Amino acid sequence: MSSAQEIVKGLGGAENIVSLSHCATRLRFQLIDGGKVDAAAIDSVKAVMGTVPQAGDRFQVIIGGGVQNVYNEINALPEMSDKRELSDEELKAAARAGGVRGKFAWVDSFFEFLSDSFRPVLGALLGASLFITFMSLMSTLGVIGNWADPTVELEPQWQFVNLLWQSVFVFLPLMVAYNASKKVGADPWVGFAIMAVLMLAGFGNLGQYGETVNVFGSDVTQVDIFGLPLTIFNYDSQVFPPLLMAGALGPLYKLLKKLIPENLQLIFVPFLAMLIMMPLTAFIIGPIGVYLGAWVAQGLGAINAFSPFIFAIVIPLAYPFMVPLGLHWPINAVMLLNIQTLGYDFIQGPMGAWNFACFGATAGVLVLAMRDRDIQMRQTATGALAAGLLGGISEPSLYGIHLRFKRIYPRLLAGCLAGGLVLGFGGTFSEAGAVTTNAFVFTSLLTIPAFTPMALYGIAVAVAFFTSMLLVVMFDYRTKEQRLAHKADLEPAGPEPKIILVGDVEENQAKQWLKALGGEDNVVKVTQVAETRLRVEVKDSSLVDLEALHRAELPGAVQIDDKVWHLVAGLESEQYAHAMGRRLPVPTG
Repeated sequence: MSSAQEIVKGLGGAENIVSLSHCATRLRFQLIDGGKVDAAAIDSVKAVMGTVPQAGDRFQVIIGGGVQNVYNEINALPEMSDKRELSDEELKAAARAGGVRGKFAWVDSFFEFLSDSFRPVLGALLGASLFITFMSLMSTLGVIGNWADPTVELEPQWQFVNLLWQSVFVFLPLMVAYNASKKVGADPWVGFAIMAVLMLAGFGNLGQYGETVNVFGSDVTQVDIFGLPLTIFNYDSQVFPPLLMAGALGPLYKLLKKLIPENLQLIFVPFLAMLIMMPLTAFIIGPIGVYLGAWVAQGLGAINAFSPFIFAIVIPLAYPFMVPLGLHWPINAVMLLNIQTLGYDFIQGPMGAWNFACFGATAGVLVLAMRDRDIQMRQTATGALAAGLLGGISEPSLYGIHLRFKRIYPRLLAGCLAGGLVLGFGGTFSEAGAVTTNAFVFTSLLTIPAFTPMALYGIAVAVAFFTSMLLVVMFDYRTKEQRLAHKADLEPAGPEPKIILVGDVEENQAKQWLKALGGEDNVVKVTQVAETRLRVEVKDSSLVDLEALHRAELPGAVQIDDKVWHLVAGLESEQYAHAMGRRLPVPTG
């Protein structure tokens, strides 16, 4: 049975599955009855790193980086042919059907909206972050100048390499607009086109006809368009505007579909949506998104300016609680905004302490799994650790291990605190100052060169990693009951009980033989001593009737001792021994 078949079986069969989707590391199932799930069976599947039951009959299966392959394999099963991903309205109705989260469906929908707006571009972001790391490493080694300084002119070949990561981050608003529009049920290409207006070179060139005005304490360029002020911003890497745009486009799209006849929707729904949303986004939504991002960034910047020491500690301690709720997505947007406006970001350094504390706890679990010969946990921890150290992705560790064992979080938080203290003290007392980075990167081993000062950052993440790891190894991540249960699983299983099938013929002959042996009360024990013979102990041999045994079709009988007889029963001697033994006052055989 394949992994896909085992997962479907553990979920109660295809008939219990309403729909299936997936994120970067997890399969997401909407079920008919969550009570039919055999979580233990799913956890034992080789490809599975963990499971996350959810309210509203939802169930998530942690797969890791190979989630797309398992997703395709499950969809390829014949019994899954009629399954489809639920619409937004169906998902919302399912969530409201039961559970605590169902009572606050808008909260769940909001975080799903954020997650699904960024999730599909994670691969591109990860690839771009490695290009950035390579440029940082070349700069550190003195091969090139400061690649992040726009005043530094690089040689043409290095300018080209620099474009490789910019292709992702410059056009990130378009990618987010596409995903966010798709999530709210609108045509994603319409959302893409609306956001693209603000990123055209011609849009930015309108600023030459404008004048500088002060808005909310900031100088901005505004152009008079049909008597209305159009604020000109550089929307490269901005993510708040496309999110707000999609939030407005979704309800508008649904309204237009209700008002316009179905046979005219293909033409007029996209046209009217763009006619309304393009000016609305350019004049109102886009600027609001820029200001919103700036206010959030300024708020975090104010905390960092007030006390970089406190900031370096609070961020790593907050992230273990923010990531499961999806609250880290807006912070990612702020990081991008910091890089665009300040030229550097001060959040990713402290965030690295959390990530490496998370990976360290996973490494501790791996050490214990290897020591305790826990094959399933060893596979889960190995995959999660590889995804973390090489890709900077914490979800496999978080959902596959940490949220399943409550004792891990205190050890993980200790690592976060230790790493944060190193960053705080180092940033406060060292000449190099606090850790920053000039680009948005995933905090992994491969991206350490992207941080400045690199030595302080490297020491901090190492302290976070090994603190969590050693605490998990020393104090374990399981309760006493969980350790005993695993130990019991390792104990060799006893021999499986042998099933002997006895037919009516054997039962009838066994009854006749016992009668000829002086009755059931005269027989003490019946055992099989050879392939064709039975050993029978009796109380009184004088009660044995040999002629009756022959009439009962017994092939032969021999008295071995005063009270011991051997019966030649044939190849079915085992069945006869069983049938005779269970008729005795004290059953044998």
